[in-house]
Amino acid sequence: MARTSSRNAAALSAIAALVALLVALGSERFLGLVPCALCLWERWPYRIAIGLGVLAFLLPRPARVALLWLLLLSVLAAAALAFVHVGVEQGFWPSPLPECAAPHFSGGSVAERLASMPAKPSKPCDEPTFLVPDVPLSMAAMNLLFALAFAALLAIYLLRGTGRRRWA
Repeated sequence: MARTSSRNAAALSAIAALVALLVALGSERFLGLVPCALCLWERWPYRIAIGLGVLAFLLPRPARVALLWLLLLSVLAAAALAFVHVGVEQGFWPSPLPECAAPHFSGGSVAERLASMPAKPSKPCDEPTFLVPDVPLSMAAMNLLFALAFAALLAIYLLRGTGRRRWA
């Protein structure tokens, strides 16, 4: 069985993180889905993972391995953020971000209320967004599953490589 080199693992990891971002951005741009504040936070670990993957691809083997471990931590952070978001959507806990709440307007004239509204419409974080109709998995839940699978595959690769065999 052919063994994947650490350079290939770095490239594949950067591509996987890029795919996660492209799905999020594509669903926003082409499907008109509006991201909430937690959705926007969930994208940062993938941005970091892309950078780490590209650096790992370019650097020599010892640095590459260290960067792949950091990339794994970044993907685990993506999973943790997605877990928090799914919990907020399910009503298990309130959002840790104040901007996740729907705007509340009280008092004042109509002009004052309109002036206090955000320039861009915001979406509350506890309102799930579904990418695929009739599939009960929100975007946050799909992100959680993707991040967990990504992290598991990368962890298996890294743990197998630190044992008996040397890195390619």
